[in-house]
Amino acid sequence: MNAPERAPSGAPWAKAALALGDDALILSHRLAEWAGNAPVLEEEVALANLALDLLGQARALLSLVGDEDALAFTRGPEAFTHVRLVELPRGDFAHTVVRQLLVATWQELLYERLAALASPLAPIAAAALPETAYHRDHAVTWTLRLGDGTAESHARTRAAAEALWPYTGELFDPVEGLGLDERDLGALERAWRARVSGVLTRATVPVPGGARLPGSGRAGGHTPHLAALLDEMQSLHRAHPAASW
Repeated sequence: MNAPERAPSGAPWAKAALALGDDALILSHRLAEWAGNAPVLEEEVALANLALDLLGQARALLSLVGDEDALAFTRGPEAFTHVRLVELPRGDFAHTVVRQLLVATWQELLYERLAALASPLAPIAAAALPETAYHRDHAVTWTLRLGDGTAESHARTRAAAEALWPYTGELFDPVEGLGLDERDLGALERAWRARVSGVLTRATVPVPGGARLPGSGRAGGHTPHLAALLDEMQSLHRAHPAASW
């Protein structure tokens, strides 16, 4: 995905571009961690491709705000505005699959809405839609396969859903400049719940309940896992801050 022309300083949608760019960047890194660790070779390639798709989306969105490299490699944890769901450790394969189901379903629904708006985010959202549709299909296939598979795969899928669900409320928090009001976000959440619940039910995995966890990554409140992730992701830049390649 080609990066768009940079926006004027102080553009009203800049915070939304940064937040969505951070979502994609951090989840891309988590998926890339499966390189050399996936359960089968085919999935190692598939997960690497998902990570590259998300990295392309992140570059386009962050380039809309400023220098993509500086935004990725020079900010501390408190300056990132992604949802905490994407920064959690990759866990086992079921954990990764369920997180992809939750996030890709949300991204697909969100990008469908953003693509229809008169906003600089619209062309990026439209270009990302085919990718997010594939990401969701991949996650659905594996959720069904694991959830309705062996006793072990079912237990791991159920545990992943229960562990991740409390973090999903942040997906529907208002984001400045996104162009969606509370009613839009409410409709988005209802559509997301219907789709995700349908998949989990088909996979024989109970739909989790319970309250969302307090705090918000959108406001810079992150888990300790983010600092460790950034230590790895930013290590080369920190070691050679003035290098050119």
